[in-house]
Amino acid sequence: MKTRNFLIFMLGFLGVGAFGGGGVFILSPSGDMMGGMSISAIENSPFTSFLIPGIILFTVLGVMPLVLVYALLKKPNWRLPEYFNFFNDMHWSWTFSIYVGFALIIWIQTEMIAMKMVHWSHSLYMGIALVILFVTMLPQVRMQYKK
Repeated sequence: MKTRNFLIFMLGFLGVGAFGGGGVFILSPSGDMMGGMSISAIENSPFTSFLIPGIILFTVLGVMPLVLVYALLKKPNWRLPEYFNFFNDMHWSWTFSIYVGFALIIWIQTEMIAMKMVHWSHSLYMGIALVILFVTMLPQVRMQYKK
């Protein structure tokens, strides 16, 4: 139970941060509200503003982990996520925790390539992604979400 709660905490931490950060980029695609972040930070990307990255951050790494916090606690029997559940013997919320971990790794890697730099926060969030994946795969967590 403690291990599952740690997973829920990590997903909640990620979700709140990405919800806020993505929301700021949606409200201010120029990056001005994000402590003077400049568009030049993404000049090597296909984007001309922070709007599309903000929408992706807000939904995939913000809303999704927050929905997972609820789903891991309540185990709702929702049909739509089951269509994307590649582990038929597991509750979809467990599977989606893995998806979020990999989505965060892809996000951080893409961000470092686009910015052509590594910031301390990249290391922090890469660590969070690895912890989410590791904790999700632990036998005591798997057992709680077995169908």
